[in-house]
Amino acid sequence: MLPGSGGAPPVPGPPSEPDVPAGPGVAPPFAAPPTEGGRARLWLGLGVGALAVLLCCGGGGAAIVGLAVSNVQAIEEQGRTVTDDYYQALVEKDWSRAYDRLCDDAQRRESRPEFEQRVAAEPSISGYRVGKVDAQTRTVPVDVTLSGGKREAQQVTLAADPQTGGMEVCGVS
Repeated sequence: MLPGSGGAPPVPGPPSEPDVPAGPGVAPPFAAPPTEGGRARLWLGLGVGALAVLLCCGGGGAAIVGLAVSNVQAIEEQGRTVTDDYYQALVEKDWSRAYDRLCDDAQRRESRPEFEQRVAAEPSISGYRVGKVDAQTRTVPVDVTLSGGKREAQQVTLAADPQTGGMEVCGVS
């Protein structure tokens, strides 16, 4: 003990930790968390996500449009081909081949012998010109030239064969 001191020696306190805030309400040693590049990364991430969604949805939409366009083109091509085959058989007086181009419904309405007898009695066709197929109504205009030189406009109605999916002549008016 030192002379003149009147008491017990001082007791040392717990060691202090200057890096740790003292408790609730104490301000941290920095003003705000660092934001370096945070907004740029956020917008980049949102942009990449939007692009991915656009590619997925846009790709599906493009596929649907592509299928619709190819279906219309197939109807037009097959409709023109079957109409041409039908009229070529009539020009060549190959009634059996013409009958084979008819749809099932038309063949149920008229047997092969009835069809052959009917078309043989009609004025013969010497020429024809197949028009543009209307894929919506599935009809084809045909300009027909009869053997006497008379011209006539006919309308061919098409139908899809349920077994093959190919187009067939289902009526002529």
